[in-house]
Amino acid sequence: MSMALSSPLAADVGPSSTARPLVVVSQLEKTFEIRPVLRKVNFALPAGETLALLGPNGAGKTTLLRVLATLVRPTAGEVWVAGLEATRDAHEIRRMIGYVGHQPGVYEDLTVRENLRFFARMYGLREGRALADELVERVGLRAKANERVRALSRGQTQRLALARGVMHDPTLLLLDEPDTGLDEEAGALLTALLRERAAAGKTTIFTTHQLARGLSLAGRALVLVGGRAVHDGLTQATSADQVRGLYRRETGRPV
Repeated sequence: MSMALSSPLAADVGPSSTARPLVVVSQLEKTFEIRPVLRKVNFALPAGETLALLGPNGAGKTTLLRVLATLVRPTAGEVWVAGLEATRDAHEIRRMIGYVGHQPGVYEDLTVRENLRFFARMYGLREGRALADELVERVGLRAKANERVRALSRGQTQRLALARGVMHDPTLLLLDEPDTGLDEEAGALLTALLRERAAAGKTTIFTTHQLARGLSLAGRALVLVGGRAVHDGLTQATSADQVRGLYRRETGRPV
């Protein structure tokens, strides 16, 4: 695919924005063996937006995030991030992405502090040790800093995964159900993190099953059902009941 395919960068990015898009997804399809998971998904997201990716189980949300993270190759269609094409320019795109999936992506035999110092070195960050210590405090793990990850609770491990995901200040942060296993305090921490990124003009895409919470944290909502995008709109004009109604309409099942 040639960089001459620059038309996505001029795409309409949503219901009210004229900003240059950071992420463009065009006619995206993904099939595993003979099972279609994503079906001609289209959307564009400007820099600085926070997008809530919503949908029932099996809608294709995780697959879409993994395609954006260049961890899964699409079957058809195009994905662009910051003007780079995801299949051809995967290495360059990964430098600017933070991804936290269902698996935390940390090392169980290392301590909390050792994990963050290791990833700081991997990202080539200056003063990585100081940054690791700062993030330990930021995510409320000071009391667990010298414990091995295998001894942490699910919620504590999720806090560590969030710290890993944001430590290099990614241009695009992708979070797959980041609120899973978080207590009230950690949920407040996640809320603060997302709002800080939005205030700083950073772009975030996250999935959640907590519809009202997801809509409150994002400026836009993209709803997937059965691998298709059935709604793309501003969250201020989207309610949790409307999203549930879309689920019922598209699946024929009560929510």
